[in-house]
Amino acid sequence: MAAVAGKAAGAAYGYGESGGGRGVGFLGPRVPAEVEAMARGLQEVGKETFRRLLKVTVNALEGKDCKESVKLIAESTNLSEEQLAFLISGMYTLLREALRLPLSTFKQEVFKEDLKELRIPEDFIMDFSSIVFGNRLPASKGTALIQGSRLPSVQDFKWRVDVAISTSSLARALQPSILMMMKLSDGTAHRFEVPVAKFQELRYNVALILKEMNDLEKRSILKIQD
Repeated sequence: MAAVAGKAAGAAYGYGESGGGRGVGFLGPRVPAEVEAMARGLQEVGKETFRRLLKVTVNALEGKDCKESVKLIAESTNLSEEQLAFLISGMYTLLREALRLPLSTFKQEVFKEDLKELRIPEDFIMDFSSIVFGNRLPASKGTALIQGSRLPSVQDFKWRVDVAISTSSLARALQPSILMMMKLSDGTAHRFEVPVAKFQELRYNVALILKEMNDLEKRSILKIQD
């Protein structure tokens, strides 16, 4: 039921399962879907509620538990917890991407113009800007914040093909599958089995991504001119 409510809330804010729209400055070539949904949703949010959401988002970026704060906002506004989740998710992504950029190359005027393109209300743009530029974290703390929000990376990957000769339901199966093991940077190891059909799907998608990366590199706009 919660999943259905979440999808309904997403649909109300224009949040679909596909990717985002055209690029906006610091957000890259495609605007993340959660940021577009957040921008639409903010049209129906008052300034006081927005500032409470912004405070929750900053706390989330600092790694704090915000469940109770979100619950209190839901109880005092006409927004459901699912709607609040979409708003906070978009605000989190927007601020995280902005805080990654050095102030030496990232200008406040450009940031404001990018938010205007997203049609975020003017008053809210000022508050976003004050977080990114006015009250920006020191470099060392900001770097730790960004690193802390990342998922563990893959450090080692092994695989082998296995064939099931028989199963509990079939005396003779002879079905191949791929056994994989990943070691992550946080020290954990994960073992899992992948059917051949899913492995082919993975192989296809990786090849598709590599092709798209190659196509991007060929565009003159991305090449450094002498």
